[in-house]
Amino acid sequence: MGHMSVEVAASGQPLIEQPLIDLRDVSQQVRTGELILHGISLSIGRGELVAIIGGSGTGKTTLLDTMCGLRPPAAGQVHRDGEQGRHGYVPQDDIIHLTLPLRRTLGYTAGLRLPAGTTPGQAEQAVTDVLKALELADRADLPVGRLSGGQRKRASIAAELLTRPGVFFLDEPTSGLDPARGAELMRTLRQLASEGTTVVLTTHNPLDAERCDKVAVLAEHGYLAFFGSPEQACAYFGAGSISEIYERLAGPDPAEAWGRRFAEFTQAQARPSPSPPSAEAASAPGPLRGVGSVRQLQLLTRRNAEILARSRLTLAILLGSPVLVLAMFVVLFKPHAFGPGVPSPGATVMILFWVAFGGFFFGLTYGLLQICTEFAVLRRERFVGLRAGPYVLAKVAVLLPLLAAVDAAFLVVLRALGRLPGTGDYGAVFGILLLSSAAALGLGLLISAAVSEPAQATIAMPMVCFPQVLFVGAILPVPVMAVVGRWISYAMSNRWAFEGLGHSLGVNRLWADGGSALGPPLLASYGNTFSRPVAADAAILAGFTVAFLAATCAVIVRKTRA
Repeated sequence: MGHMSVEVAASGQPLIEQPLIDLRDVSQQVRTGELILHGISLSIGRGELVAIIGGSGTGKTTLLDTMCGLRPPAAGQVHRDGEQGRHGYVPQDDIIHLTLPLRRTLGYTAGLRLPAGTTPGQAEQAVTDVLKALELADRADLPVGRLSGGQRKRASIAAELLTRPGVFFLDEPTSGLDPARGAELMRTLRQLASEGTTVVLTTHNPLDAERCDKVAVLAEHGYLAFFGSPEQACAYFGAGSISEIYERLAGPDPAEAWGRRFAEFTQAQARPSPSPPSAEAASAPGPLRGVGSVRQLQLLTRRNAEILARSRLTLAILLGSPVLVLAMFVVLFKPHAFGPGVPSPGATVMILFWVAFGGFFFGLTYGLLQICTEFAVLRRERFVGLRAGPYVLAKVAVLLPLLAAVDAAFLVVLRALGRLPGTGDYGAVFGILLLSSAAALGLGLLISAAVSEPAQATIAMPMVCFPQVLFVGAILPVPVMAVVGRWISYAMSNRWAFEGLGHSLGVNRLWADGGSALGPPLLASYGNTFSRPVAADAAILAGFTVAFLAATCAVIVRKTRA
């Protein structure tokens, strides 16, 4: 059983064609140290259609990710001919945004992935060409979410075709498709292979494997049980079809025995190995120069804004949450609690707190689902050169102006309804509230980057909000907290917003000069809480914002590191 094509030179000596992908004794492990791939060696040539098959949990996706460079091997070597940016990768999840029309989302993808210096006309032509090549031109103006499952898979492939990759890696491309759509997609992949593109895919479907040039059969625990053509695989296992191979692997023989048996078979059938890549080939082409950070920031900002504008439900939720908070204010608090004649200190404390918490809540909810809902897109774009900084800043560039408008309207309505005083430094009040929203937005983005799915982000929300209520110093003043509580309060961004708002609206003077008997005792319990300069509170909130955004970038880099 040979792994590569052999040509004969004029001298009569065999010439071994350099494989496009060459794995030499590759192993992979999980964090506990347990091996999930065991010493896999195989070679894939140019223009081949290759399927990785095996039962659930045998390491198919892990092998695919190791081949394409998403995961470095724990042991062994992976040689790939060409540039990483020229490798197309299509995971099971959609790697393009579902909200935008297909042509628009491919246009943004082209702007991010095509080399620096590509003109808008060239990018538009590239999009038109891939739409025609994958027979999607008549669907170009439809939102991706309205395409059929097979069409969405082809749309994901179209995004990868923009850079004319030499190799395509696809994880379960026909999963969830009916047999007709699955066969249609496999014909598309066969056409790509016939045009010289190497295609490697994982699949559970025996019919998919039978349509391929070669199959890599994995036994349990990531042992390579066979690699060769489907016909050779059936002969090797003594099976009448690919389906029967699964039955053989599920038999009494241990997985290690399958791996050892194929290794012995390979040695017996061995042909001359290809020479390693020459120094010239190894150093020859460097990756194409991608677009810079500023250009990435511009494109991502425009894309985020368009996605938000087209997501009417999301926009309604973002704009509706302030309305609910305002309704709460009207129901809970009587007007004129800040009246200079007879102020209501207890009510003013709660109003200040809920204004501060409103800004925090708006920012947190705006950021909480921004990254986890599109992580598959982010992971792929990071793989082809997207920087974490522009990605995160583009989120802020779209959401912070919206938060500024919401915060301003929030304050204007509260003042008009008599829930805030008629006088005060409202420039400082707005600045503090916006910084509170910005810090919470950064925290929401950090959580969104750290979790694995939107449900986890939703669960995290009350866990984050509860400390911001308890340790801010409104329900229980910071000076009278236990020592541990006071230390925890320093880490609550909402504390500094609450104190900054109190100083800006002059509650110290209001309580001391007002006619309520509660003023002086309540003021004494808060100590110097509202005495700090507003600039200090603003600086602390700005520090929280920068720290959260930097941490978000770090998490993205760690989770998407190749």
